[in-house]
Amino acid sequence: MATDITQLGLLLFVSALVAMLTRRLRLPYTVGLVLAGIGLHLAQVRIDLQLSRDLIFSLFLPPLIFEAALCLRWTELRRDLPVVTLLATVGVMLAAAVTTAGMHYGFSWSWGSAGVFGILIAATDPVSVIATFKEAGVHGRVRLLIESESLLNDATAAVAFVSALALLAGATASPGAIAATLLLAVGGGIAAGLLAGWALVLLAGRSNDHLVEFTLTTLAAYGAFFLAEHFHCSGVLAALAAGLVVGNRRPRSASSGTPASAATRDHSLEIFWEYVAFLANSLIFLLIGAQLAQQHFAELWAPILAAIALVTLGRALAIYPLCALFAGSRLQVPRSQQHVLVWGGLRGALALALALALPADMPDRETLITLTYSVVVFSVFVQGLTITPLLRRLGEIATTHD
Repeated sequence: MATDITQLGLLLFVSALVAMLTRRLRLPYTVGLVLAGIGLHLAQVRIDLQLSRDLIFSLFLPPLIFEAALCLRWTELRRDLPVVTLLATVGVMLAAAVTTAGMHYGFSWSWGSAGVFGILIAATDPVSVIATFKEAGVHGRVRLLIESESLLNDATAAVAFVSALALLAGATASPGAIAATLLLAVGGGIAAGLLAGWALVLLAGRSNDHLVEFTLTTLAAYGAFFLAEHFHCSGVLAALAAGLVVGNRRPRSASSGTPASAATRDHSLEIFWEYVAFLANSLIFLLIGAQLAQQHFAELWAPILAAIALVTLGRALAIYPLCALFAGSRLQVPRSQQHVLVWGGLRGALALALALALPADMPDRETLITLTYSVVVFSVFVQGLTITPLLRRLGEIATTHD
């Protein structure tokens, strides 16, 4: 126990140093964390905490999703919901199909292995996307589109992933059954989040103590997530819905005092969740870096390059045609924002969680995990380092700060 606490303290200390250094060097914080994680491994600093599906889903995702949803305005999200929903469903499946076909025909992979990899790598990662865009200082519609899409596409990827594994195991699943499972995952997740969120709003309205509010929002984030997961629904959508309710229907008790005191409570809650998100992001990317250093990429350089190219191509073939459907309407997505959606579709902890959840006896499991790490490396270092210059060149940062 003492060793675990000491290691946690070390990781948090390293995170604080990385935050100060990257800010001074004007480098993305996530890049610095991954490099620090690699450095810890090369320095033979033992880290017992290992990334796993359970760790990512049970500990890190609920607060990160909830914190992101707190900042979303429902009126803005509702306006762009048709675009976001199409990208998070049809777009994910199109991207998965491109990667699946490329790995099958290009490297003679079985349809099963190629399909599983295509699905788990197709969904953009809310952890990486939100951290990168927040750090870049992006606001406005482009941030709303890419963050909300990354939050919503989890349900599509998770259902497709489970269905693909079931097919590999010999189970039969009709298109109708898959659609029903998707509807259950989406509807059940949203219902669980709304239930937890409204319960918090009603309960927190009876107190004007910000510490009580911190506690109740923490319970809402994890409670919504685990309630949904217990019934095989989308925990990410549950945390998203709970965060939307809390962020858009903040309680105002009779004893809450002046508008100034209410604003102070709002600000303190945002600071609290910003700190929680900082801790979760720090640990995730440090652990990603530590485990990246243990991968053997040189042995699979050809499939790695192909996977990176196919994932990028699949993202482009999903974004541009689907956005073209809204051309000339009030939901039209400018071409510059489409470029950002393509290049800002980062992969990270979510893809790793799905890869690490592959059955131990699945053929090519280690290869799939290594390729997933490779795409994550590309996302963190290439896309992560170039997204801010791209945003500046396209005028998105300047426009959103006006």
